[in-house]
Amino acid sequence: MSKLVTIYGGSGFVGRYIARRMAKDGWRVRVAVRRPNEALFVKPYGVVGQVEPVFCNIRDDDSVRLAMQGADAVVNCVGTFDAGGKNNFDAVQAEGATRIARIAAEQGVATMVHLSAIGADAEAESGYAASKGKGEQGVLEHMPNAMILRPSVIFGMEDEFFNRFATMTRFTPVLPMVGADTKFQPVYVDDVARAACMGVKGEASGIYELGGPETKSFRDLMQDMLGVIHRRRLLANIPFAVAGPMASIMRVVEVLSLGLVPAQITRDQVTQLQHDNIVSGDHKDLSDLGIRPTAPEAVMPDYLWRFRPSGQYDAIKESAKNLRAH
Repeated sequence: MSKLVTIYGGSGFVGRYIARRMAKDGWRVRVAVRRPNEALFVKPYGVVGQVEPVFCNIRDDDSVRLAMQGADAVVNCVGTFDAGGKNNFDAVQAEGATRIARIAAEQGVATMVHLSAIGADAEAESGYAASKGKGEQGVLEHMPNAMILRPSVIFGMEDEFFNRFATMTRFTPVLPMVGADTKFQPVYVDDVARAACMGVKGEASGIYELGGPETKSFRDLMQDMLGVIHRRRLLANIPFAVAGPMASIMRVVEVLSLGLVPAQITRDQVTQLQHDNIVSGDHKDLSDLGIRPTAPEAVMPDYLWRFRPSGQYDAIKESAKNLRAH
């Protein structure tokens, strides 16, 4: 019988790519999510019955245990940007990750892959980074041979980075940024998935920092994005001293509106943006896995074309301008 991997958060941005690759490699894939009915799109990744979404709440031991039953490997892709509520940083990224690792150890699961983030540090000023650091500690305490992946900002068709800012260009001539000079090393989502699959199959373990082939400032990345979507926008940097209070006001508006007006940035994100999000060189990286990282410009046109002024017809209209009138 084929081996089974349980992927917590397997219908999310990164999880779905891991699920697709594991199914292609012949594994049975159990996608553990809070809303299985919204994850049915993963079923065609394999043959009938090979990929199955199941319900799981990682804040509950029994729920995690049931989703893991009979698994040969587990992957934790669950993360959040929500600092409050039941599914907050610590509940999901620290306690949830530790719970998955503890139960995996109890059930004798052979391998575990945990998706963390560059900058993960239990002592970090940022609540997000601190919870990621605590999660890593919990995972390694129970599964010392686990593979920890720390990616920089991840890009790809469903990303919330380039897609988010490209969407903003449709409504405003100004593109506001916090931390325009902060450096990033964008990594392609399928490169992250390839690395994770190696961990699932027991071909790698330990901590890996994942970055793409290019290190660029936030401003330069937005310029690249604007070039791909054929738009001109004024890039406006918001100083950190202004961004912090602004984020606090946005949070108040979000609470008073009962979430109808979501905050565009949080104070925790402002804190994170004060630090470069790049590979440190202190840990292994994609090259140690034999993976050649994919550059953003090789992929962005494949999914950002819809943000061009004329969408899929933009290139045709541009070409038509060069035709001579007869």
